[in-house]
Amino acid sequence: MSKPKLKWSNKDDDPDFDAALKYLSLLASDTSAEALVRSLRGARPVEHAAKDLLRAAQLPLLPRDETHVDADLKRIEKGKPLPPVLLVRGEMASGLPLVIADGYHRICAVCYFDESAPVACRIVGLGE
Repeated sequence: MSKPKLKWSNKDDDPDFDAALKYLSLLASDTSAEALVRSLRGARPVEHAAKDLLRAAQLPLLPRDETHVDADLKRIEKGKPLPPVLLVRGEMASGLPLVIADGYHRICAVCYFDESAPVACRIVGLGE
């Protein structure tokens, strides 16, 4: 049996943006978090390798049997599309890593599927 093809949704999933807002509100003021999420909604999807996203975010690969990672792996195996991950660009000069506002579990699931596979992302910078 051949490996399933990784599929990405091109529709906006409001729950993902809501989750991103809740997470970013822990790191920045509500005003800043809301501005970042507005920018994420308007950002064009781009692709980056799953392993590069984890490295840039300086986050570990979650265990394969973690509930959300496992659920996303099952979605991949069934050929169901995943929503793009939502990212805030890091800043190398000041040592700020990439922030995964929503989609950490999806990135980890893709790493188990194929660590070099492209992940659909929406990414914005702090000053954008």
